[in-house]
Amino acid sequence: MSVNILLGLQWGDEGKGKVVDFLAPQYNVVARFQGGPNAGHTLEFDGIKHVLHQIPSGIFRAETKNIIGNGLVLDPIVLKKEIEALAKYNLDLKSNLFISKKAHIILPAHKLLDAAYEQAKGDKKIGSTLRGIGPTYQDKTGRNGLRIGDLVSGNFEEKYREHLARHVKLLEFLEYECDPSEMEKEFFEAVEYLKQFTFVDSEYMINASIAANEPILAEGAQGSLLDIDFGSYPFVTSSHTMVAGACTGLGVAPKHIGEVYGIFKAYCTRVGSGPFPTELFDEDGKQLAKVGNEFGATTGRPRRCGWLDLPALKYTVMINGVTQLLMMKADVLNDFDEIKVCTHYKLKNGELTDQLPYDLTEEVAAPVYKTFKGWNQSLEGITTFDALPAAVLEYVAYIEEQTGVPITLVSTGPDRKQTIHKGELALN
Repeated sequence: MSVNILLGLQWGDEGKGKVVDFLAPQYNVVARFQGGPNAGHTLEFDGIKHVLHQIPSGIFRAETKNIIGNGLVLDPIVLKKEIEALAKYNLDLKSNLFISKKAHIILPAHKLLDAAYEQAKGDKKIGSTLRGIGPTYQDKTGRNGLRIGDLVSGNFEEKYREHLARHVKLLEFLEYECDPSEMEKEFFEAVEYLKQFTFVDSEYMINASIAANEPILAEGAQGSLLDIDFGSYPFVTSSHTMVAGACTGLGVAPKHIGEVYGIFKAYCTRVGSGPFPTELFDEDGKQLAKVGNEFGATTGRPRRCGWLDLPALKYTVMINGVTQLLMMKADVLNDFDEIKVCTHYKLKNGELTDQLPYDLTEEVAAPVYKTFKGWNQSLEGITTFDALPAAVLEYVAYIEEQTGVPITLVSTGPDRKQTIHKGELALN
């Protein structure tokens, strides 16, 4: 059985949590492969809305094994709060939540360093969530990190103190006044709390599931345009948010990859700083934000809104080898008379291109749009593709033609029941 991968194709916030929750009954295993508490996956069902940050989105399905992979950076304080918030649902997390020993730990000083680095950038801030993600990945690649497996070593606190001393020197160099010890009590309480859960060699666990022909879904965070290599650098996250990240973040060989589900909104959003060619500053942009409730699930920050960017979508489809497209938030466009799609960029030299330039900030002059007639009606109660308004089907068909990939799911609302899919979403 192959590992199917689900990831975002834009700048994050595409609705991955809802889709994982929707698909989870088909899978024995749901595994997160990168990111950390800067992610916010929103799930809504039975009138309940819940936001997950580090725990895989299959956690509400009792029969699903949920793996936090080695590619993540984990904040014990946030993870403890996240687990405690799930207590009211009577979930057996001690039986179906597994944490990789190789996942790196976000230390209290990492959050302070995050703020210090951002402050040092002045007006060139990248819009960090200040959750300590970047500094933790820096320590990981600098071979200075602490991992979940270290929590059960006999000298964890000694290792922690060594790292703290190094971090304090960095904070002093950056002239950032703070006291890392203020967060230590809560941190060590969270560390002790997490020891009741199952730490695993997740690469062995997931490959055993592959060998046993168990259906597996790998869940990404953020979006492909925030990938550290292929995103809108330097306004990106610190991990690999694309398909390759699932291989390194879980220990899965490329030969085991099956379906690649690419999720995108019917329009575009972005949180924080960075280039956004189709961003709208008019009433259309305000309407997208209002109707789409576009606020970050983790930070609460308002999201910037704009029309669908086809060159960017084609780019992320290409680099991820997407086999199925899943279109979210189609209902947000219900009341627009006209809907636009960016088909090309007009560069500063007048050239038209449908390829993503090396540097979006420096190169893009203006988006070139194709206009579609809006459907001007509610999608409430529609349960099949054939019943969708003709204008929706025209919009879907155009995106399929341009990307060369079928759209097999359309989301018409936040609840798991408000999901229309074409046939059965193939497991492999």
